[in-house]
Amino acid sequence: MSEISLNEIQKISKLARIRLEEHEKDHLIGQLGSIKKMIDLLKTLNTDNIIPTVSVIHQDLPLREDEVTDGNRSPDIISNSPKQEFDCFAVPKVIE
Repeated sequence: MSEISLNEIQKISKLARIRLEEHEKDHLIGQLGSIKKMIDLLKTLNTDNIIPTVSVIHQDLPLREDEVTDGNRSPDIISNSPKQEFDCFAVPKVIE
């Protein structure tokens, strides 16, 4: 892969909608170039005999049945309020 160019930095900053000063662009060229070199190094690794894993710990994910409910949890939610009126939260008056 080629090195990161100033045009690529400008394109990335435009897509990310960030404004970069010239010294920041120069700094990013070096940083992104280093990252790109590391990625190129990883691409050269031979992983033919490596089994793909998601986690180093084998763990089956527990499954549960879906429970269909009406979703009416307002009594539980309102019960957590320090003060309530007419099944609603009661808050102090803010606007006179």
